[in-house]
Amino acid sequence: MEKIIFVETGTGIDVHGQNVTKACLRAVENAIHYNSMPGIKDYLPEQNLHNMKVNVRLAVPMDKDKVDIEKVKKEIPYGTVTVDIIDGGMATTSGIILEDKDDKNDLMYIVNAAVEVGY
Repeated sequence: MEKIIFVETGTGIDVHGQNVTKACLRAVENAIHYNSMPGIKDYLPEQNLHNMKVNVRLAVPMDKDKVDIEKVKKEIPYGTVTVDIIDGGMATTSGIILEDKDDKNDLMYIVNAAVEVGY
C-alpha cells in the first residue's frame, strides 16, 4: 500500500465453540461497521473504489492456521484486500463448557483487528 488514509479498529469474540474465524469476522465487522468514508473516492487513483487497497491485520491468540482468510476478505466490500495474521488477542476462560454450543473446552477467543484503507 502506497498511502494509508484510514485505520479502523475493532474487537471480535467467539465465546463458545472456539471458532477463530468467527472471532476474526466479528472483529472486522466491528472495525468497519460504524464508519463511513464519504470522501474516499477523492483520494483514490481515478476516483474509483476498485483502486482502493485494504489490509486487514488480525491479532489472533491461537489456531491461526484455522482462520479462513477468504471469508475475512469477503467482509470488505470494495478494493483489493490482503490479510495479515499476527500473534496477539487473547484466549481466556468463558467459565463454562457448553456442549450444545460446540465447545471443545472452556476457552473464548478474542481477536483484535486493524483495517488499513488506502491506495
